[in-house]
Amino acid sequence: MKGSESEIINFFNWFKIQDFEYKVLIAGNHDFYFERQSDQLIRKVIPENVIYLNDSGVTINNIKIWGSPITPWFFNWAFNRHRGEEIKRHWDLIADDTDILITHGPVFRVLDTTTKGEHAGCKDLFNRVEEIHPKVHICGHIHEAYGMVEKSGTTFINASVLDDRYELNNKPVTFEL
Repeated sequence: MKGSESEIINFFNWFKIQDFEYKVLIAGNHDFYFERQSDQLIRKVIPENVIYLNDSGVTINNIKIWGSPITPWFFNWAFNRHRGEEIKRHWDLIADDTDILITHGPVFRVLDTTTKGEHAGCKDLFNRVEEIHPKVHICGHIHEAYGMVEKSGTTFINASVLDDRYELNNKPVTFEL
């Protein structure tokens, strides 16, 4: 819940034994350990068979994946950035030829509606996605907006398995390219 070192290590003890050839991870707004520690310390806790993306990318089997933990400012959580130029700097880093984009937060008006009916997604991220047209954009953050939709050639997935009460109610999402 707070992304402490012990919580991170417990997660990795589970994650590293999952039966998948590739495991790709981004941090989220609860992962204060990832935001506050140096890259050197973070790399010490990440298992060898896990790929951690932080405003960075990886190519796996000719599929280009980019990941970022950044979200618009939200209750002073981890990896928050103010809307506008501060957050746009992160989105400008996304490689133009990205096939799968993984961000913690959603784009504006796509799987971003809160229980109050507000759109919490990022307009600057929406603009960047419109520029690069990844095949898939995966996010979470707005738990109550779980689902999948296709728009303008991009499949958008809000893969949050927790609901807005932080209860495990949603099934993991699978997809094929």
